[in-house]
Amino acid sequence: MASPGSGFWSFGSENGSGDSENPGTARAWCQVAQKFTGGIGNKLCALLYGDAEKPAESGGSQPPRVAARKAACACDQKPCSCPKADVNYGFLHATDLLPACDGERPTLAFLQDVMNILLQYVVKSFDRSTKVIDFHYPNELLQEYNWELADQPQNLEEILMHCQTTLKYAIKTGHPRYFNQLSTGLDMVGLAADWLTSTANTNMFTYEIAPVFVLLEYVTLKKMREIIGWPGGSGDGIFSPGGAISNMYAMMIARFKMFPEVKEKGMAAVPRLIAFTSEHSHFSLKKGAAALGIGTDSVILIKCDERGKMIPSDLERRILEAKQKGFVPFLVSATAGTTVYGAFDPLLAVADICKKYKIWMHVDAAWGGGLLMSRKHKWKLSGVERANSVTWNPHKMMGVPLQCSALLVREEGLMQNCNQMHASYLFQQDKHYDLSYDTGDKALQCGRHVDVFKLWLMWRAKGTTGFEAHVDKCLELAEYLYNIIKNREGYEMVFDGKPQHTNVCFWYIPPSLRTLEDNEERMSRLSKVAPVIKARMMEYGTTMVSYQPLGDKVNFFRMVISNPAATHQDIDFLIEEIERLGQDL
Repeated sequence: MASPGSGFWSFGSENGSGDSENPGTARAWCQVAQKFTGGIGNKLCALLYGDAEKPAESGGSQPPRVAARKAACACDQKPCSCPKADVNYGFLHATDLLPACDGERPTLAFLQDVMNILLQYVVKSFDRSTKVIDFHYPNELLQEYNWELADQPQNLEEILMHCQTTLKYAIKTGHPRYFNQLSTGLDMVGLAADWLTSTANTNMFTYEIAPVFVLLEYVTLKKMREIIGWPGGSGDGIFSPGGAISNMYAMMIARFKMFPEVKEKGMAAVPRLIAFTSEHSHFSLKKGAAALGIGTDSVILIKCDERGKMIPSDLERRILEAKQKGFVPFLVSATAGTTVYGAFDPLLAVADICKKYKIWMHVDAAWGGGLLMSRKHKWKLSGVERANSVTWNPHKMMGVPLQCSALLVREEGLMQNCNQMHASYLFQQDKHYDLSYDTGDKALQCGRHVDVFKLWLMWRAKGTTGFEAHVDKCLELAEYLYNIIKNREGYEMVFDGKPQHTNVCFWYIPPSLRTLEDNEERMSRLSKVAPVIKARMMEYGTTMVSYQPLGDKVNFFRMVISNPAATHQDIDFLIEEIERLGQDL
C-alpha cells in the first residue's frame, strides 16, 4: 500500500499554544460563532464567559418546554443570518425538515436547538455541583415517561423534549467524580470529531465512499504499530467494535495462520485447538472461543501471582500438558493491564515460551496500551514488540470517545487472507484507484462505523506529548490515592504494593467490623459493605466507583482513573464520601 504523504495527514508530537489561553482569540471565535450559528453562538459564549446563569439541574418529571425559534427569511444567504419569524415546533414534524421542500430553515433552527441542549449538557458534565447521576429505578423511569413507539409521528417540540429527558437521566461519564468504568472523561475535540463522523454518515469498507477516513485509518494504525515497536510500522490492523471483538479477531487470525483450511472446511478439519490466558484475563477470550467453535473448555486459565500477573512456569507446564494429550496449542493471550488489578503480564517471558513452542502470541492491551504513549510508564509493556497481534483501546486510557478499539497484526496480508470473501458488488477489481485502500474485505463486518477520526483528530490536537501528559497525570492520581489509604484507618488493600496502572483495589472497613476476628462471619459482613455504599453513591448522585469479588476475595472497591478532569480534590472527596456513606454499616 502506498504511503500517504506527510504534512496534513501525519502526526506531530509538538504542542501548539492553545487559543483558550488567549481571551481575545476566544472572543473573536465567539463573534464568528454568533455570525454563523445565530443564537447558539450567543448561548455558548455566555456559558463559557459567565454572561449567563449557571446551568442547573432541571427538576420534575418533565423538562422545560423548548422555546419557540425564529425561522429564516427569504434571503439567499446560507446559512441565513437575517431576522427570523417565530417557528412553532408544536406544528412541525420530521417531514418538515430537510430534504423537504423549504426544509432548510426549520432544519437549521431545530439542529441549533439540539446543539444547545448538547452544549449545556457538556458544560454541566464538568460542574462538580451537579450530580454524576440522577438515579431512578427501572420501573420508576418506565412509569414516569411513555417510552413506547407509536404509529403516528410526534412533533418536533416533543422530539426536543425527548432529547432533554434522555440526557437528564444519562450518566455524566465526563464528570470529574465518575470513576466507575475504564472509559471515562469527555474530550472536546473527540466529541467534535464524533459529531462530524455522524454527519458524514459513511461506511469504512471502500475508499470510494470514505476516502479521507480510509487514509486516516491507514496512517493511524501505522503510527500505533510504530509505537508498539514493529519496524517501520509494518503489519496490518483494523478498528473494531470494542476490545472483545479485537481479541476475537486475534484468535481467528491465529487459528487461520496455523490451519488455513479451517476457513473453508471448518473446525471438523482441524485437531483440538487450545488457547492459554491468565485467570485474571478478560472474559472476551472465552466468548471468542465460544463464537469461533473452539469452545470455552479449550481456553486454559494460567495461574497468577498475588499481583495478578501470569506465572510463566505455569504457562509452560500447561502447554506441555496439552501437547501430551494430543491437543494443539495455537494461541497465548497475555494481558497488559488486567481489568480488575491493572496487572501487566511478563511479556518477555511469555514471548520466549511462545517462540519455543511456535505459538501465536497475542497481547490484550485494551486497558494498558495507552501507557505506550508515556516515556515514564511504557516499560511496563516491555516485550509487546514480540507479539504477533495486539489489542489496544484508545477509548480507555487515552480518553477517546467510545468506541475506538484497534487490533494490530504484525504480519501484513494475513488478516485479509483470513477474512476476505471477494464480494464483487463492493470490491471490483477494475476500479480506477489503488485497490489496497479498499480495506473492507479484511473485516468480519460489512457495515463498519468510522471510529478512527476521533483518535486522529485528538492526536492532531494534543500531539503524542499531550496523550503522555494525560496518562502520567492519571497514574499520578492513582498513586496519590494509594498513598492516602494504604495506612489509613478503615482501609485494607487487596494486594500489597503500589499499583502498576490506575487500578487501586481496597476494602473499606466500617467501624463495626474493625475489631472482629478475620473469620467467615467478618468476610460475609464485609462482602455487603461495597454494594451498599455503591447504591448510596448512586442514590445521592455524588460519585461512582466500581466493586467486585475476585477469586476468594469478597467484594472490594476497584478505583480506576482515566479522566483527565479529575484532581487531587476529587480523590479526597471520594475517600470522604465512602466514609460518610459507610460509617453506619
